[in-house]
Amino acid sequence: MTLTRRSLLTALLAGAALLLQPFATAQAADFITVASTTSTQNSGLFDHLLPRFTADTGIEVRVVAVGTGQALDMGKRGDADALLVHDKVKEAKFVADGYGVGRRDVMYNDFVLIGPASDPAGVKGGSDIKLALQKIAEAKPPFVSRGDKSGTHSAELRYWKAAGVDLDAAKGPWYRDTGSGMGAALNTAASLDAYVLSDRGTWLNFKNRQNLAILVQGDEALFNQYGVMMVNPQRHPHVKQALVQQFIDWLVSDKGQAAIAEYKIGGEQLFFPNAG
Repeated sequence: MTLTRRSLLTALLAGAALLLQPFATAQAADFITVASTTSTQNSGLFDHLLPRFTADTGIEVRVVAVGTGQALDMGKRGDADALLVHDKVKEAKFVADGYGVGRRDVMYNDFVLIGPASDPAGVKGGSDIKLALQKIAEAKPPFVSRGDKSGTHSAELRYWKAAGVDLDAAKGPWYRDTGSGMGAALNTAASLDAYVLSDRGTWLNFKNRQNLAILVQGDEALFNQYGVMMVNPQRHPHVKQALVQQFIDWLVSDKGQAAIAEYKIGGEQLFFPNAG
């Protein structure tokens, strides 16, 4: 190949790359990163919701499923564009500290206390989470905690405190602090015939139940609210503000709320929309 032909080929390739660059950039921009809880992922909700959102908007959502505490830390660092989490107290502080904007309620479900069918603590059929934890602290059967600063872990710690149990003093070999997500914590509980606090959505989608069952439910204190917010673009200018706003608007719209309500397993609804 002569120098002239080589130069011509190089120029053509460079021109083609320049022509394709805007298209590639546009394509790469049409996604957002959402840091969310393991419960929304493990329950299968995102597999139900996100294809519908993408079909309506053309925006891809890339989910990083971690505990709520880790999701909030990601938001503080600017490692996500939006958060969908379930610890309203920490979410309010996140917004008040200037890390998030535009928080909206999206949906709720509830927490349930799971345990072995043999129920050595004698809590089965109860609807008082405080009484159940008092009995567990006294009997000391195996109890699995997520221990990961997630929304579920935060709720568990609140319930122990409300029950008057000094967990630091009561902890022993019976209390397993796993530092894991909800699905992994349930697997550990199944292998140990242990008690564990779970969100209902993850439990309903959990297959490896073995001898576990819901033992305590229905306490108003077990209410579990989910919220969505944008990571503050003034603090992190790379946040895809327009795309995130479309995501939030869709979730709280009639269409998004109906899609949440439609998601069921075995005929049982997992999440209840309440953006209104």
